Amino acid sequence: MQAIVVSREDRTPRLVDRPRPEPGPGEALVRTLRVGVDGTDHEVIRGGHGGFPEGDDYLVLGHEAVGVVEDSNGTDLQDGQVVTPTVRRRPNGTNEFFDRGEPDMAPGGKYVERGIEGAHGFMSEYFTSPTDCLVPIPAELAPLGFLVEPISISEKAFELAFAARSAFDWTPESALVLGNGSLGLLTLAMFDDRGFERTYCLGRRDRPDPTIDVMEELGATYIDSRETPVSEIPGEYEPMDVVYEATGYAPHAFDTVQALASNGVGALLGVPESGWTFEVDGSDIHREFVLENKALVGSVNSRAAHFEAAVDTLASLPGWLFEELVTGVYDLDEFEQAFTDDENTIKTAVQFTLS
Repeated sequence: MQAIVVSREDRTPRLVDRPRPEPGPGEALVRTLRVGVDGTDHEVIRGGHGGFPEGDDYLVLGHEAVGVVEDSNGTDLQDGQVVTPTVRRRPNGTNEFFDRGEPDMAPGGKYVERGIEGAHGFMSEYFTSPTDCLVPIPAELAPLGFLVEPISISEKAFELAFAARSAFDWTPESALVLGNGSLGLLTLAMFDDRGFERTYCLGRRDRPDPTIDVMEELGATYIDSRETPVSEIPGEYEPMDVVYEATGYAPHAFDTVQALASNGVGALLGVPESGWTFEVDGSDIHREFVLENKALVGSVNSRAAHFEAAVDTLASLPGWLFEELVTGVYDLDEFEQAFTDDENTIKTAVQFTLS
């Protein structure tokens, strides 16, 4: 079978032939339909994030996948069922986080991530997976099933953010998304879908721009960070009940505190490069936390329950959004185009088969 990989010596994605995997006990064989490409994939390709499987000098890419069960292998799944795989797996044996069904809360060293850290991904014609890591989705959602994984990331972030405010009566009305990539735009649509009255999205783009078009079709206000830094947003617009950070720009973690309304919460999802140092007004930030009852939560990865919630969210979002968001789906003979990273590209995927 064919797979898309990078190697230690050559970080350029390329096609290779690999043996078709055989499912072990409790596993199913899945025929891949589509696999999405996101910022994490680009970081893995550049060597800035992730790592190779132990003993291998290459990594099969891809963590946003949808496929069809080819061989249910005696499990509870059915042949022909459409599924999407979760990303984290047990490293060697098991541990308490996986035993509790909370792999997304495991610290480093207690998991591997398919297509990212220490385990081969899903950009191959077939893959195997334990069935408790496969989430069924309706067949009609198969063409968009690769979006379940990124939506699940926001489902978890929403859960943590709202849990942080659960001790009192809190009805948020405004939300700000930092970052106008595909994850940011999907999250913006989720805020709109959940009844937030005022939504904003921050980026660094000049008009005309396809991401700004999506924001405005969603009824959101575009904020150009070159004109209005995050810390100045309350003065120019309004303090925000929720801030969702998806840029990985380290100062935003601290600027978010300034942008929040009293009782507000910020969710940090972007992962900055290590070693970045800068000055902050530590005492002012501390005072904001305490005197204004603000909170920050960090969130990474997601578990099966978040995937299940994401399937429902995917079905509820408007169809036009995906027509604008997915700017290219490429067959294997042109897969390189799926890794294009320019201002006209929002979300791409590699298509293995949809039959």
